[in-house]
Amino acid sequence: MNPRRKKRLTIILSLVIGLGSAVGLTLFALSQNIDLFYTPTELVQGKGKDKRLPEVGDRLRIGGMVVPGTVSRDSQSLRVSFDLVDAGGPIVTVEYDGILPDLFREGQGIVAMGTLKDATTVVASEVLAKHDEEYMPAEVAESLKGMKHFKPEYTDEQLKGQH
Repeated sequence: MNPRRKKRLTIILSLVIGLGSAVGLTLFALSQNIDLFYTPTELVQGKGKDKRLPEVGDRLRIGGMVVPGTVSRDSQSLRVSFDLVDAGGPIVTVEYDGILPDLFREGQGIVAMGTLKDATTVVASEVLAKHDEEYMPAEVAESLKGMKHFKPEYTDEQLKGQH
């Protein structure tokens, strides 16, 4: 092999190795920031064909309906816990330390982002409440098919006071 070809081969190999290293490092960095979406059923029974269960400490997003009567607030702090459910039936407890969104209600659809504490408990770092009656993420809508939607009851006086 002549020196000119050897030099070109070295440059090409260096570029391929450098590009491969950059792509590998980028994918590794991104994998630490991925939050997979689960419903309560998928969290308990597994997600996908292989029924993959998340491990304790994994970051995730979970969406479902807040079970009426399960919201428990700590009187000394902003700590709150509540149960989530979907059409599949399993109940998952969400623990959150912070101010809940104004639209958060029992029987309302929410998405919580956080880490898995144990098989059925998520420690949330953020809670998002559904804000529009018509819109729902496709994953949440699919998991809630056939489930009765719990609507909070309002009196006429409460409705008049809001307008």
